[in-house]
Amino acid sequence: MSVMTEQHAPRRKERRRKPPFFQRPWVVAAVFILPFLVLYGVFRVYAVGYAVVLSFQDIQGIGVTDWTGFSNYRRLLSDSTFFLALRNTALYTAGTLLVLIPVPFVLAAVLQSKLIARPVALRSAFFLPVLTSLVVVGVVFSLLLTTNGLVNSFLGLFGVPAQGWLETRHLAIPAMIIMATWRWTGINIIYFTTGLSNIPKELYESASVDGAGPLRRFWHLSVPLSKPIILFVTVLTIFGGFQLFVEPLILWGGGGGPGQGGLSVVMHLYRTAFTSFQLGYASAIGVVLALIIMAVSLITLKLFGFFKKE
Repeated sequence: MSVMTEQHAPRRKERRRKPPFFQRPWVVAAVFILPFLVLYGVFRVYAVGYAVVLSFQDIQGIGVTDWTGFSNYRRLLSDSTFFLALRNTALYTAGTLLVLIPVPFVLAAVLQSKLIARPVALRSAFFLPVLTSLVVVGVVFSLLLTTNGLVNSFLGLFGVPAQGWLETRHLAIPAMIIMATWRWTGINIIYFTTGLSNIPKELYESASVDGAGPLRRFWHLSVPLSKPIILFVTVLTIFGGFQLFVEPLILWGGGGGPGQGGLSVVMHLYRTAFTSFQLGYASAIGVVLALIIMAVSLITLKLFGFFKKE
């Protein structure tokens, strides 16, 4: 009996030894995750849920609410300003997609090739605008896009007459696209460079041996094998396009530009909430905008074959 007791004694001691409470793995994980969960729950989940509740109410003052059901959404269907803002936002998003996907991808492919002597320096130069404050960018471009600004001076070299970028309704969206191109091309180049660097070089070497030129290698290797990163950048661009707010706020001082040509949905939401103080109706605009972004994103994922089972 004494021998058996001596054999089991160490095991009992090992069972009794437990790490301190704050050194247990699940406690350490909870300590690191809990702040994020709290902030996400308060500023995301609760905020979104509260906005949905507000969209069914008419806020008449502090603590004075009236439950109106779907009246805010019915009003939205007859709001011509909302549909104008939605049209402007959709055009801006489409314009940024047409520019900020192919142009950075081509530049990333060129920088990734051996045609450029110092690709790192050029990548850094393209990336610098991302680090600039959007407020500063807006102020600078409000000067560059004036009638006597640098943009018109550059176009004048090619015989193009001076344009009223900030005074003409149909030029409001192109003006914002020019600003977005200068600011976001660099970060998209970084994204695409990351995707291109993961493509095995042996594939390019095999294609070269088979007689494929640079253009064929780019079109048949770089583009299809970069499909995941292209999808990622496309979805980010859609999010950014439909959340357009700071650009028109700075370029036109809180207005929607000439003839409301630069009015975005978020700007319309902001003016409805904090100028007209119609918080219930503004919440309905926000909910509808979120549903539109979700629908467009799902359609994009579907077109890219994201839901197909391989």
